Amino acid sequence: MGGFWCRGWRSVALCGRCWRPPAWPGRSVESAERGLRRLGTWKRPSGAVGPAAQPPRRPASSNPFQRAQEDEWRRRNKTVLTYVAAAAVGMLGASYAAVPLYRLYCQTTGLGGSAVAGHSSDQIENMVPVKDRIIKVTFNADVHASLQWNFRPQQTEIYVVPGETALAFYKAKNPTDKPIIGISTYNVVPFEAGQYFNKIQCFCFEEQRLNPQEEVDMPVFFYIDPEFAEDPRMVNVDLITLSYTFFEAKEGHKLPVPGYN
Repeated sequence: MGGFWCRGWRSVALCGRCWRPPAWPGRSVESAERGLRRLGTWKRPSGAVGPAAQPPRRPASSNPFQRAQEDEWRRRNKTVLTYVAAAAVGMLGASYAAVPLYRLYCQTTGLGGSAVAGHSSDQIENMVPVKDRIIKVTFNADVHASLQWNFRPQQTEIYVVPGETALAFYKAKNPTDKPIIGISTYNVVPFEAGQYFNKIQCFCFEEQRLNPQEEVDMPVFFYIDPEFAEDPRMVNVDLITLSYTFFEAKEGHKLPVPGYN
């Protein structure tokens, strides 16, 4: 390979077989790099990143055991995601079914807002109060997100004794411009005391229709069975909480009660 040097060109001119256009003064660095690529002597700097540069990929394992383990992990991840999605759907369905199912259970067992089976009006009148067993009863009110009502107890607490009737009130208001029907459930805490908490009259499990801007008082007439004082499990129980939660209900919605006409 032959060539000669020229000061004006500032480059080496090669023979006819290897000749390439010389790099003239003022040419860009990119033009010089292209010239070096043609000569096969140019290499990209180690720190340079070009459009064709790609991050290194993890090579596929050639170990059959490792491949099987990776497949098993992927399968388990898919199974866990399936269970999580199913649980979320199940919880959503249970929240809608809880009210009618709980209402059906309480109506069947006689807990639908009247005295528990076996407690007649004569028996209530003949109860002997246990004067030395004072119990504090507190009241709580909640409203489901689907119901646009204002609902609260009119008293925060009262003191009763087993075998003595008591009366409490809740207040509900429909602040909207349309009629809304609500239905309530209740619970007693501690749960062990629930069997002794008897409601003679209340508004639970019954549809309550409130017209726009209507406000009503809802009474709860109840007593605590005198047997409460004889139960060893209730020795340290001197506080009972009665809690009501209102849900939105559809007008005319009734559930059949097995064994009743």
